[in-house]
Formats: sequence, C-alpha cells, structure tokens
Amino acid sequence: MSGAGGDGRTSGAPPAIELLGIDKSFGPVHANDDIHLTVEAGTIHGIVGENGAGKSTLMNIVYGFYQADSGIIRVDGEERAIRSPEDAIEAGIGMVHQHFMLVEPFTVLENILLGAEGGWTLKAGKARAREALLRLEQDYALEVDIDARIADLPVGIQQRVEILKALFRGARVLILDEPTGVLTPQEADHLFRILRNLKEQGRTVILITHKLREIMAATDTVSVMRQGAMVAHRRTADTTTEELAELMVGRKVLLRVDKQPARPGSPVLEVEHLEVVDEQGVRRVKDVSFTVRAGEIVGIAGVAGNGQSELLEALSGIRRPSGGRVLLHGEPLADAADCRLKKLGHVPEDRLRMGLVRGFPAYENAILGYQLLPAYAEHGFLKKRSIIARCLDWMQGYDVRPAAPHLQATSFSGGNQQKLVLAREMEHDPDLLLVGQPTRGVDIGAIEFIHKRLVAMRDAGKAILLVSVELDEIMSLADRIIVMFDGTITGEVDQAEATARGLGLLMAGISNEAA
Repeated sequence: MSGAGGDGRTSGAPPAIELLGIDKSFGPVHANDDIHLTVEAGTIHGIVGENGAGKSTLMNIVYGFYQADSGIIRVDGEERAIRSPEDAIEAGIGMVHQHFMLVEPFTVLENILLGAEGGWTLKAGKARAREALLRLEQDYALEVDIDARIADLPVGIQQRVEILKALFRGARVLILDEPTGVLTPQEADHLFRILRNLKEQGRTVILITHKLREIMAATDTVSVMRQGAMVAHRRTADTTTEELAELMVGRKVLLRVDKQPARPGSPVLEVEHLEVVDEQGVRRVKDVSFTVRAGEIVGIAGVAGNGQSELLEALSGIRRPSGGRVLLHGEPLADAADCRLKKLGHVPEDRLRMGLVRGFPAYENAILGYQLLPAYAEHGFLKKRSIIARCLDWMQGYDVRPAAPHLQATSFSGGNQQKLVLAREMEHDPDLLLVGQPTRGVDIGAIEFIHKRLVAMRDAGKAILLVSVELDEIMSLADRIIVMFDGTITGEVDQAEATARGLGLLMAGISNEAA
C-alpha cells in the first residue's frame, strides 16, 4: 500500500473506484485538493479524517450530489461522468447516508420501490421486487419484514432497509457514511457481519467513520484525509489507531483518558422519581432516580432518542418536569435562572441551538446567562473591556482558534465553538456541570483537550453528569454509568465492571437481571 501521495492500490486488477485529481471548492473553502484514491473491488475500504477534512464531500462527488471542479472518476476501470445520484446508481454505486432517506409511513417494500416501480402498475412491480428482495435477504443475511412500516422498525433494521434498497438498485459499490452513530454495540456488530457478507459476495464497501476502532475491526484498507487533502493510505493490518490519529491531526494524540480513580464526596445532585412529558403529551422520562456526588463523573448512556435530551433539559431548568424532584445540595431547583444562581453549569447537546447566539461575537457568548454578574455589568451597562479581556484569557486557556473575542460565533469551527461553551461554563466554577454530547462534531485533537478538562474538573471536587451517545467516551470518562432506554433506567454499572456488550444489552432495553 502506498503512503501519502499514493493512490492506495493493492493489485493490478481493475479497481472498483478510482479517483484521479479530484478538486472541489465552495467559494474560498478548498474542500477537496487534488485527491487520488483507489478502492479495490471486493474489499472494505475505510476513509477517516477530522470534521471538515473533506471525506463526505468526496463521497458526495462519487455519488453525484456534487460535481468536481476537475478530476476523473473511474468505475470498474472505465471513466464515468457522474452528474447525479441517478448516474451513480446506473454505474453501480449506492450510498447509505448518516440520516436515513426513508418515508416512515410507508412499508419496507414501498420504500425500496420508490423511484424504481418498474412500470405503470405497481402490482407487477411489487411482485417482482418481493421476489428479488427475498433473494437478497438470503444472500446477505439482511433479515427484514418487507411488509412492516418503517416507523415501526428500530434504527438498526431501518439501516438494513437502506442497504437492501441500494442492492435492489444493483449497487456493486456501497458507501456508508457514519453508519454506527445510532446503533447499539450489538447492532453495530451485526452491521459489520453484513458488510463482511457483502465483501465475500464480491461487493465493495466504502466506510466513512470517525471511530478508529471500527476502522481497525471492519476494514481491509484505510485512507486518511486532512484539510481537504489525502495524506496517507494504509493496509489496516499494518497500522494502529495511534498512527491513524496522528495522521488525521498532524501530531501525536492521546486516545485514552488518563485519570485516577474517583474519590466521591457528598451528594450534589439528587433526582427523585423524575417524570417529563413533551409537548405532544408523550412521556419521555419515566420515574428516573439517581444521585451524582462531588468528585465523580456519572455517565448517561443510550441510543439517541431514549429520553436523555429531555432529562438534561429538565435538570437544567429549561423544561419543567411533570413529576418528581430535582435537588441541588438538598434544595429544589426552579428554572434556568435559579440553576445559575445555585452554581449549576450546562453545556447543551446542541451548541448552536441552545449554547450560542450565532450572530453575537465570542466575548458576548462567553457571558451568556452570567451577564448580570457584577464582574460583567454595573448600573445596567456591560463592562465591555473587562469582558473582552476575560474572554481572550479563556480562549487562550482553552485553545480556541482564532483567539479573537470580536469574531462572531458562526465564524468558528464546531470544535472551537464547543470549547468556547465549555470555557464559559467551567470558568464560572459550577458545583455541578451537566454536559450533553461534549465532543459531538469535534475533532480528535479537541476531544483529547475536552476530556482532560472534564477529568481535571472532577479531580477538583466538582460533580459532572455526562450524556453521550459515544459508548467509548462514556466508558473512558464516567466513574459510574447509568443506561437509559425508552425513558427509563435499565441499569447502573461501575466503570471497572462495564463492558460494551453488557451496556449494549441495557441500551436495547434488556435489564441487568434479564441479561
């Protein structure tokens, strides 16, 4: 396998996909810079890189969503002009997107037939499709009830429907973009078995993921992108997660969380029989009780959409619980303003929707929720010079780039936006920090930094409640792990006893006793 600047080719046989000199810009942003890549037929090829490295742009060019400014695409050794997804499908390329493209009220069969009805009458097309899908299910171990409604299927099965849809349309090359983000560990393992079946049947898989363990477990070869350029190609067996991380970031990165055992103190947060009902009258949090003590990190694990978001909103005073109590140092919490007064910090799951005001400069975002404190305001007027100076100190301390307090929040990358929010909440010295998805959309280098800050805060005696859909992150950071499924707590595990399999069962709704 060639190194940086090579094309990654492993044999003389015609490659499934070959990209030569692919270049793409969006205004001043050079998203893909002279990309050369070869994906051998009948292999699983991984593509990794930090957010903004150009991975998704490149695959969207292969699938016809974007057109390259220059360069050549070859499929099975033949040059192809791919100007639309229809062109890609005709060339034998399918794509499963991170957010599924399915119509929920329709059945599996109806979704797969959309755009490929095969004639004026649906009846004949349905009969042919049903027969073809049963063969595909048997060939690739893709068991799906083709008469079930999409809305009634779990996300792991919905993903199989997307794969079936691509195969039904004749895909010989299948691109998967961050395919495990909404899966339990067991569902992810099953997906990888499906991918290996596809490979054994001669299909080619391109796997885009930021999870290096998955690259090591599932792929034959891997290519690394950084800042729009292709910087390396490796046989997976010949590399390590540490080398891939260094290639992605351009420097050595500590992938594991280095921390000492926790020394928990007295209770800081006590949640008693909490109930949350949403605007549609649906119970999202059901009789949830737990405690977070000083000097510990408690993690909430679970597949997205199982009540974690509503729990965080209730604890931070944004959403009013419909039952139960939330106590901070033994006193009940009222609303978001009361939370601030009682030294509760909150890093929301969605930094742009709830953590920042895009049009405000960084120095104004740095005091949101704290703007009435004497340090920032006097007689109703903000102490602008003092705020700017303090914001600059935080930006330098938290490695926010560029360290420009006057720059609007929307002008920073996702990772730097996240560090700005963390700086605001941590530097106001909360007794309890609620953190939702701390590293969502954040690059590996920034993840390392954020994890160190959270551990340092724990070691300083603060209580931290961490909500994350990244199981590796929960298992590395949390001292105790609480698992939620369908709004309830299905189990609690100490970090030393936690396993991916055990947590995965709890995430699927199987309690400790049943497991």
